[in-house]
Amino acid sequence: MQPLAEPVLTVRDLATYLSVDEKTIYRLVQKGSLPGFKVSGSWRFQKSDQEKWIAEQKTCASNALSR
Repeated sequence: MQPLAEPVLTVRDLATYLSVDEKTIYRLVQKGSLPGFKVSGSWRFQKSDQEKWIAEQKTCASNALSR
């Protein structure tokens, strides 16, 4: 098995990256809104997945504004 090409983020790392509280990360991931995976019971996130998620959120927001 090959290692991931990019380092993974912890909940704390992602909360800092998105400038939100860690509880927000847990809430979004439990709703299935935020892409992530568990390793030994702890959530981990790939930065590239989060960048795609951010782009999707921007698209949703701009579509809502144009209505």
